[in-house]
Amino acid sequence: MKIAVATEGSMVAEHFGHCSQYSLFNVEDGKVSSKEVIANPGHQPGFLPGYLANLSVTCVIVGGIGSRAVDLFCEQGIEVISGAAGHVDDVVKAYLDGNLKSTGGTCNHDLEGHEGCDH
Repeated sequence: MKIAVATEGSMVAEHFGHCSQYSLFNVEDGKVSSKEVIANPGHQPGFLPGYLANLSVTCVIVGGIGSRAVDLFCEQGIEVISGAAGHVDDVVKAYLDGNLKSTGGTCNHDLEGHEGCDH
């Protein structure tokens, strides 16, 4: 499993596409085995879901995200957890412990019918 967290400094970013970087966590046996921080390659409509899928990401965690982006991630088979806040490492631990659920928090877009995609 690989988790991508939209990141500003060491905190979860409020908007997925406009963050400065992504923290990528490789997870093995339910525990983080490695972490890498990469720069955001730039916000282009529809680009990031395919880009992160090509990096083998299976879950994204973010504060807010548009409904179209959620749909595109779902098409890639990537789970979306929105409404997250706090230190990136703590949020990933909460997710792995089963204590982080998507709130459906979006960026001023309708997300009706989507609670993140469970794949």
